[in-house]
Amino acid sequence: MERSPPRRDSNRPQAPTAIAEALESWLKGSGLRKRMDLATAVDEWPELVGPQISAVTQAFAVTPDGTLLVRVATHAWATELGLMTPRILARLNGSRAGRVQHVRWMVGPLDRP
Repeated sequence: MERSPPRRDSNRPQAPTAIAEALESWLKGSGLRKRMDLATAVDEWPELVGPQISAVTQAFAVTPDGTLLVRVATHAWATELGLMTPRILARLNGSRAGRVQHVRWMVGPLDRP
């Protein structure tokens, strides 16, 4: 025998939901929470990779499939960083709910003020 869902009493008021709770619920349900979590990798890049790598790179975007796009000052650094990618991914994903899947190293000028 099938059970029907419990009926809500329309005369009984519902407790209000905090806006932070409602927003978090919506973000999770829409899939945007994961994307927002991935996007923090761009902001946290300098702290995650340290001053030496940060001085010659600039993370600037994360694609929907989890690829972090990073501009690199020279081809030599791009080659070196390509070899270090597994360690860098481990640092990036250490405390992040969303997972950075790949890093795309792109040689070009760093946009710094």
